[in-house]
Amino acid sequence: MKKIVVVGSGINGLVVANYLAKNNFHVTVIEKKDRVGGACVKDTAVINGKDVNYAHGATVLGMMQKFVFEETGLDNHVKTYFPKEPKIVYFNDPENATRIFQDTNDLCFELKEKWNEEGDVKSFRDDENKVIDYLQNLYRNGTTPSIESARENLGHYLTKLWVEGSAHDLLNHYFTSEKTKLYMGMTVIESGPTSLYEHGSAINIPIMDSGSIFNGYWGFVKEGIWKITEKLSKINLDVGVDIMLSTEIKEIDTKKNIIYYLKDKNENKLLYDYMFFATDPITPSKILGDKPFTAGLEKKDWIGSSGKLTLFFKNPVKWKYSDKKNNYDTSFRFIFSNETLKEFEKGSQDAKKGLKDYIPGYIQIYPEGAAQRKMGNVEDFDKVILFTKNFSFENKGNNLNETKNIIISSFLNFIENPEDLIDSKFITPKDLNEIFLFPKGNIDHLSLTKNQNFDKRTFSSNPNEDFFKYHDYNNIYYCGAGSFPCGSVAGTPAYMSYKQFINKDLKELI
Repeated sequence: MKKIVVVGSGINGLVVANYLAKNNFHVTVIEKKDRVGGACVKDTAVINGKDVNYAHGATVLGMMQKFVFEETGLDNHVKTYFPKEPKIVYFNDPENATRIFQDTNDLCFELKEKWNEEGDVKSFRDDENKVIDYLQNLYRNGTTPSIESARENLGHYLTKLWVEGSAHDLLNHYFTSEKTKLYMGMTVIESGPTSLYEHGSAINIPIMDSGSIFNGYWGFVKEGIWKITEKLSKINLDVGVDIMLSTEIKEIDTKKNIIYYLKDKNENKLLYDYMFFATDPITPSKILGDKPFTAGLEKKDWIGSSGKLTLFFKNPVKWKYSDKKNNYDTSFRFIFSNETLKEFEKGSQDAKKGLKDYIPGYIQIYPEGAAQRKMGNVEDFDKVILFTKNFSFENKGNNLNETKNIIISSFLNFIENPEDLIDSKFITPKDLNEIFLFPKGNIDHLSLTKNQNFDKRTFSSNPNEDFFKYHDYNNIYYCGAGSFPCGSVAGTPAYMSYKQFINKDLKELI
């Protein structure tokens, strides 16, 4: 039985270990920390003498593929929920909002009425769905992304617009309203300050909507998203995966296929036939002692600009905006500080330059507590998560109390019971770097900028043949969030790398 070592026990490490173990490989997962989960883990706050678990890093489930959810066995172990209600968008007016309906006809009517949208919303949705279908086929088949395959499946016109083009040109092609452009284009900068004008930035929009578990939408996990990695870890143990926690790799002899590691202060070694790194992209090169490759990687764009505030309320949040039929308690909400793409772009790029600690862009609101109640998980406190743009990489959250208070005060204007807020937890890109080892605090590890996106999101010396191979190592793969398509608790890079391994290397073994 061939021995495979997986380095890293985040969602990608656990997913690739699951598939490999079920294909009759002896799989060992090595994790430096004392628990599995990567950035998909919980933390605990003590509020009014009670322990309260909350999502420390990742919060919502969105880009995971339905087939990964089912084939790993997660569907039998966790309960999920995604809001059927429309998303709610504000432009600094707590009393008025725009509803983003899932139904295209309802959406067209709403955007016309609220934002005077005169463009072609229906064509945007139709074309985006074509691109999403193409991406999902790449995921399912483990196919190497390429401009050629995009042209073959989408045609030259859509490929140029959606894959090769800039988000700025894409948005202007379909829409007339600046507010529509802002809403539809915000995911371009979700992880880092990618310029809307960069060639290739358009593809970020359909990528962020390409999860199939909730048909392109985002949702919640009962108790908390950390249950995804906790349960998958237990599933993996049941199928024979060995998991070594608190284990630090000291050296790898790639000629003899030996890993030298330190555990419980004892030095030991482990033989392998193949290795999968499910870490950030730069860690493998450092462990392998590949200084030239490390130097090249360090020149890439790693910067992240997303921060997160978790708010705790002693009573359920009451929103000022509702209609006669619904208060939209589990709807995702968005508060925009800008009203034009030009302002939006400037704030994002100024944050990248570190001109200010925080430049208001948009706040994406996850109603965690309300969703938990929908799933029958009644907790002592209501939780609301504010995923916030734009931060520099200069300061940790505990050094930005004034900034934290500004963000909280802005949010409290939109609810009727601000006095119920009793605690908060704040992390910035700097915190994400120190807590989860994200290079420069980027939640997708590597920025989704030009030459680091789509067909360029690889670390292989021969991507056309071995897209998920790591550099020029014949038996080492990379499947972390830095590879295609990106991260987001999806496990997609893990599955795709496994698929390519099975299709090529396993055939060579046979």
